Amino acid sequence: MKIALLGYGKMGKMIEQIAISRGHEIVAKVNEETQNFDIKTADVAIDFSIPSVAFKNISLCLENGVPVISGTTGWLEKYDEAVSLCEEKNGAFIYASNFSLGVNVFFQLNEYLAKMMKNLSEYNVSIEEIHHTQKLDAPSGTAITLAEGIINNTDKEGWKLDNAPANEIPITAVREPEVPGTHTISYQSKVDTIDIKHTAHNREGFALGAVVAAEWIIGKSGVFSMKDVLNLA
Repeated sequence: MKIALLGYGKMGKMIEQIAISRGHEIVAKVNEETQNFDIKTADVAIDFSIPSVAFKNISLCLENGVPVISGTTGWLEKYDEAVSLCEEKNGAFIYASNFSLGVNVFFQLNEYLAKMMKNLSEYNVSIEEIHHTQKLDAPSGTAITLAEGIINNTDKEGWKLDNAPANEIPITAVREPEVPGTHTISYQSKVDTIDIKHTAHNREGFALGAVVAAEWIIGKSGVFSMKDVLNLA
């Protein structure tokens, strides 16, 4: 499989290592300053770029019939446009706020817990995410996905960074050096607290999940998620 890496930072380099170890070839390594490359040489593209160029990268792939996997967060105001373009071009597209196999199991666990807590009004739910200081967006896309999982299964109407009204979920975003990613969901009452937590020990899990998704999407058309890749739906 020939892979174009759209974004060649820490994640791009780790994806490269894992892809090569699984027998794949990297045919393009694209950063902001890269000008001359042919996306059509790739069987699939993996986008871990930055929010300001993610939609441009995704559009380029879909316009040229190249399946694209995107793990860039902070650009989702254009997500519906990407979905429409994918459908128009009969392309293939996966966006995930987090490609870690363990995190995607955590997403399912979060939704299941939310369903159980729905009618227990004495508990207040909150989310905390901790990431490395180089992360550009806050809250993380993973935290937003977790919040959406709770909203879809309770009477919560939205989320807000830091303080939030009673009908919304407060998200706290912490930035510390060398933290790949930690997410905690807390349900707190006067008498006890229920926590579920996912802690990433390194970025390898994110990179592996992205390569697995790229392998899975070859030959398919449509807009998919990691639930599809991992058969968690």
